[in-house]
Amino acid sequence: MIADDLKDFQKITAKTIPAEEPLAPGHRACQGCGEVAALRMVMKAVGHNAIVASATGCMEVCTSTFPTSSWRVPWVHAAFENAAAVASGVEAGYKAMRRKGIVQDGRFPILAIAGDGGTADIGMQALSGALERWHDFLYVCLDNEAYMNTGIQRSSATPFGAMTTTSPPGKLSKGQYTWKKNMPAIAAAHGIPYVATASPAFHLDLMNKVRKAVTIKGPAYLHIYAPCPTGWRMRPDLSIESARLAVQTRVFPLYEIIDGEYILSRKVKNPKPITEYFQAQGRFRHLDETTVAYIQDRVNKEYEKIERMAGASDEGKGDKAAE
Repeated sequence: MIADDLKDFQKITAKTIPAEEPLAPGHRACQGCGEVAALRMVMKAVGHNAIVASATGCMEVCTSTFPTSSWRVPWVHAAFENAAAVASGVEAGYKAMRRKGIVQDGRFPILAIAGDGGTADIGMQALSGALERWHDFLYVCLDNEAYMNTGIQRSSATPFGAMTTTSPPGKLSKGQYTWKKNMPAIAAAHGIPYVATASPAFHLDLMNKVRKAVTIKGPAYLHIYAPCPTGWRMRPDLSIESARLAVQTRVFPLYEIIDGEYILSRKVKNPKPITEYFQAQGRFRHLDETTVAYIQDRVNKEYEKIERMAGASDEGKGDKAAE
C-alpha cells in the first residue's frame, strides 16, 4: 500500500529545499521558459542518484546540444515516441542485474521525461504499455500545450481556442477546435498507484509530488504545467505569473490521484475570471466574448467534476474512520 511506501517520507519545506542541482545551469532554453524551471525543480527533488530518459523535444535539445550537456545524472536521449519504453527497459535491466547479484539490492529513481506531444500523441502507446506492465518508474509530462520545438504546431493537449501554426484562427475557425486531452485521467485509468498535476508557480507542491512519486513503488505519472512565452506569444517575465493564474482561474487544477482517490492539492473557492489568464497570451487574443464565455463554462464544469471526485474520496475516508 502507498501508506507503507510513504511512512518515512520527508516533506520538502522552504527551509529544506535541496541545494543540489542535477540539471546544471548553462542550458539553452528560451528566456522565461517555464518548462526548464519545472524541470530544474523535478531534478532537485529527485537528486543525483537517478537515471533519466528524455524524449526528443525542447528540454532534450536545449540541455544536450553537442558538445555540451546540462545533465549531471546518467541520461539518455530517446526518440520522440519512446521515452516510456526506454525507461521501462532501464528498469527491467536493473531488476535483472539485481537478481543476478551484479548490483546491490535497493531502489533509485528512473524517470521518463517528455513534452505533451511526446506524451499525449506520439508517445501515448509506449506510455500506456509501460503503465500496464507496472514498471517502477516516474513518467513526467512537461506540458507547454503544443509542439514548440518544431514550430508551435497543435497537439492534443492544446487548449480549445488557442492559436498555433496548424490551428490558425480565421473566418471559419476560432483556432484549436478540440478540448485538451485529459492525460492524468488516462494515466489513472491504468490503475497505477500515483498520478498528480503540478505547476512551477507552486514549487514546494511540485517538488513534494516528485518525491512522493519516486518513493512509491510502481509506476507514477506527473503532469506539469509548463508555460512557453515563445509559443504563447507572451512576455518572458510573465511565465510564472501565467502558471499561477492557470491555477487561480481553475484552468489547471492541482490534485493527486492516490490509489484511485482524488485529492485536491489547492482548492480554488473564489476563482479569478479566465480573461485574466488569457490577457497576457497572444494565442488567445482573437477570441470573442461568446467563445470566452463558452470556455469559461467548460473550465468551471471540469473543475467541479474533480471537486466532486475529491469530495467523494473525502467522504469515503470519513466513513472508514467512523467504522
